Amino acid sequence: MKKNRLVTILFLAPCVIAFVMVIIIPFFFGLYYSMTDWNGVNTTVHFVGFKNFAKLFSTPDFIYSMGITVLYTVINVIAVNIVSFLLSLLVTSKVRFRNFYRAGFFVPYLIGGIVLGYIWQFIFNQILVSFGNAWEIPFLQASLLSKPSTVIWMMSLVNTWQYSGYIMLIYVASIQSIPSSLMEAAQVDGANYFTRIIKILIPMMANAFTISLFLTLTTSFKQFDMNFTLTNGGPATRFMDKPVKASQLLAMNIFNTASSNKMAEAQAKAVVLFVVLVVFSLIQVSVNKKKEVEM
Repeated sequence: MKKNRLVTILFLAPCVIAFVMVIIIPFFFGLYYSMTDWNGVNTTVHFVGFKNFAKLFSTPDFIYSMGITVLYTVINVIAVNIVSFLLSLLVTSKVRFRNFYRAGFFVPYLIGGIVLGYIWQFIFNQILVSFGNAWEIPFLQASLLSKPSTVIWMMSLVNTWQYSGYIMLIYVASIQSIPSSLMEAAQVDGANYFTRIIKILIPMMANAFTISLFLTLTTSFKQFDMNFTLTNGGPATRFMDKPVKASQLLAMNIFNTASSNKMAEAQAKAVVLFVVLVVFSLIQVSVNKKKEVEM
């Protein structure tokens, strides 16, 4: 028994040590530096307490980035999961070439966020604009990424296109785990397709919805690479009578702050992002878990 325990510890030790070195220790160092005046250059730092945190909530660009990140996350959570669920229904039906569709829908997820951003930037800035000018469609004659009112929706569109195939696989696995006899029995009893989905399929997929909503929530809050290459935070707009970047999500706002040698302020923003993400995630998981029990 002791030998088995020793073997288990030896196998776990590399992972635990790596986790502590890469995650735990940097996390606490980050908390410390968020309460200093560290700029990334000076070797001496001074403790300033919660001064950096107090400054954030009077800074227009941070408040705007926080708000636009929440909006972007809400749009993505709704859009990605609806599209993914509909795709999962399609590829688990008796439609021809369903395996081909399943692979095709998943392929966009394999494209890296950096490459994805440049591809869609070309589509929005060149192809759609050329199409709008050729067909005299006023809405498309200027890039949809250049308008503060549409840029966040276009980012959500790109994210939905990329991420839906991945979430679809979670729903597909859940659907395939449901005994087909249940659906067949409901069909024999006279329940139509829509009723079977609402009354049987969705309740029995509650666990899959919990996982999928959590993944889309956390991924949207931490979005950076596609934001960086697709819009680079632009275009400019005004908020609280100050110029801000209309599509600068919180992760990119942190990156730009750190790039300006405001390391302590950037770390404070990162701590706020961490707290907000934890709160939203815990609320979402707890609500979905209760629904699982009810269902």
